[in-house]
Amino acid sequence: MARRILIVLHQERSNPGRVAQELRRRGCVLDIRRPSLGDPLPETMAEHDAAVIFGGPMSANDDLPFIKAETEWIGVPLKEGKPYFGICLGAQLMARHLGARVYGREDERVEVGYYPIRPTEEGGHLFEDPQYVYQWHREGFDLPSGAVQLAAGDDFPVQAMRYGPNAYGIQFHPELTTQMMNAWLVYARHRLTQPGAQPAHIHRMARYQHDGTLRLWLNRFLDHWLPADRREGEQAPQAVTDGL
Repeated sequence: MARRILIVLHQERSNPGRVAQELRRRGCVLDIRRPSLGDPLPETMAEHDAAVIFGGPMSANDDLPFIKAETEWIGVPLKEGKPYFGICLGAQLMARHLGARVYGREDERVEVGYYPIRPTEEGGHLFEDPQYVYQWHREGFDLPSGAVQLAAGDDFPVQAMRYGPNAYGIQFHPELTTQMMNAWLVYARHRLTQPGAQPAHIHRMARYQHDGTLRLWLNRFLDHWLPADRREGEQAPQAVTDGL
């Protein structure tokens, strides 16, 4: 039976991109919800096999009802032992849920573009040394108590973590397609003027250099997160909701 993956997005035009493509290629059914637009989150994970929470322009520190609800809800997959994958905001929400600080730098420096990260000893099986990844964030998070750091960066030290056997959080964006990058560079171009951000032409040039490696990383990670032996015999169905 095909696995059903809960996908949480934060804006009407948000796109799960390459993560959705790869999950569908692995035979998963995607249940896409946008709590910021009124979609409910399930009370249990009984009808889902895993959950992915993506990024967004809001902060994990915002006093917004859906941000508070998502932060609290992350306890559902954690307590039930279902795989969880938080990307950027999704990782920061997990950090907050676990009691860690989510913060912006005092000098207001951001990571917007391609930046190197380095594996920790515990993360060597998932990351290369060094590896350039696509970032689009102004806040980072401290490592929660009980979590394991998997990758480190310079301006924002915690770049990837694991909590328990199958809950992961990353600061960067492996889901990004070329179309998504072009949209971000247009609709959020004000971010390119912030301290530490790279100009648009560097984003596009670096994509030719580093996207292949990042795509391979995503495939390795998803195979680790959703082991292949659980996918045997599954056929690729249509998503239960939004298409890409």
